Amino acid sequence: MKFFDKSNFAPSTFDKKQRIQSLVLSILLIVFFIFSAFTFFNMLYAFADVIGSIVSGSADVAIRDLLRTLPLYFSFFMTLWTLLVLHDTFRRTDEEKWMKKVFGKGITIAAFALVNILYVLIMLIAGKFSSLVEGSPSALYPLDSILYSLLYIAIGVFLVLYVKKLEPKMKFEVPFRHEPVKKARGVYCTFVTFWLLIALFGFAGGLYSFFIYDFMHEYVFYGIGTILAYLITPIILGFWEFYWNQVKEEKKAEFLFPVSLVSLGASVIVVALYFISLGTNMDAPANAGFGMFPVAFAASVNIATMIVVFTPLIVSVVTLIKGLLLRKQK
Repeated sequence: MKFFDKSNFAPSTFDKKQRIQSLVLSILLIVFFIFSAFTFFNMLYAFADVIGSIVSGSADVAIRDLLRTLPLYFSFFMTLWTLLVLHDTFRRTDEEKWMKKVFGKGITIAAFALVNILYVLIMLIAGKFSSLVEGSPSALYPLDSILYSLLYIAIGVFLVLYVKKLEPKMKFEVPFRHEPVKKARGVYCTFVTFWLLIALFGFAGGLYSFFIYDFMHEYVFYGIGTILAYLITPIILGFWEFYWNQVKEEKKAEFLFPVSLVSLGASVIVVALYFISLGTNMDAPANAGFGMFPVAFAASVNIATMIVVFTPLIVSVVTLIKGLLLRKQK
């Protein structure tokens, strides 16, 4: 196929060093996407308990649970910040501004991690944590939060040192992939951030589903439909990140429309399968899916999954419209 012709992609022009740097960055993006997905899901579980306590009229329990699980929130934000640093690396157009962003985010990541460690220690001294290893919500909690934060202090310090001292020796030479969006940038960034969060939820939710859903009884079809609905979002996001963003700028106007058609087709199929599976057992969301996200499954309709189901469809329609506009401009 013409689209998969090697010459249509920017890496075809890279030298050996640029290829290695691009590969390492791509691997790091995948690793920190996975970290972000699971820390996001853990944070949502903790948040669900807080909301559940509020709904049941136990505000004191909600505050207690929030204070106990706050390190999970810190863990997610410092992981997400690292993911965004890696994501922005291919989108730099002004080296000086990019270096300032890296420096600022390095400080932010290290600050989140340091605050997280101090918070756990203060909670221990205050007696809010009974010990360094309470065993809930994870086996080593809250010790694992301290160890995890130490990793991100190291990452933050490295980013700061990279800007101040290491950049000449470890210069990143891979060209940026495309110009950042300038028109309606606030709307664009909000939309992309929402898409990223849905992809994180979908990735972790899709994997967790294999251990939560009952595939031996009447919920098997619904379980399969839901897993596909969860996983299609990170799959499509991964395609745009790792393949589309490497297409040469002069080729994007030509390929955007057919690529968005394929994305739209895949999204429509997954949406159809989900609703067909839902139609086989309308009680499935409340009975089979409660463990995925308790707040969303409190009603007969799973709100969280509905958002996940329709997000790739919306993204595909938006890109399809953009593809049509680019064709008209040509």
